[in-house]
Amino acid sequence: MKHITPTEAFELLQSNPDALLIDVRSEIEYLFVGHPVGAIHVSWNDGPDWEVNPNFIGEVKKLAGNGGHRPLVLICRSGNRSEVAGKALLESGFSTVYNVLYGFEGELDTQHHRNSVNGWRHDGLPWEQC
Repeated sequence: MKHITPTEAFELLQSNPDALLIDVRSEIEYLFVGHPVGAIHVSWNDGPDWEVNPNFIGEVKKLAGNGGHRPLVLICRSGNRSEVAGKALLESGFSTVYNVLYGFEGELDTQHHRNSVNGWRHDGLPWEQC
């Protein structure tokens, strides 16, 4: 798995229309916090119990088609869940998986706030809220 910055991810998605951007956060985060424009939502884990989605691999396979060779760019809040989800995808046969470092909201600053140090939104990349 390759780890790339939000800007690198955006550039990769712009230059490779076959690549899929998959947001692995919870449904509430995706809908209410916002998400990158064009991101497809497939939760890695979700409330109320935060168990791993048993259908995650199957849902991604259905979206990706192409025998697991389509580039997948994964994003979460800070880059942690997307890394774990990416490892699971690689173990299941996907060949090209990217993890977006710092995720959508970025790392915590000294006051424990997000969106002020790094991340997709901080970098000014296109995003939307439902």
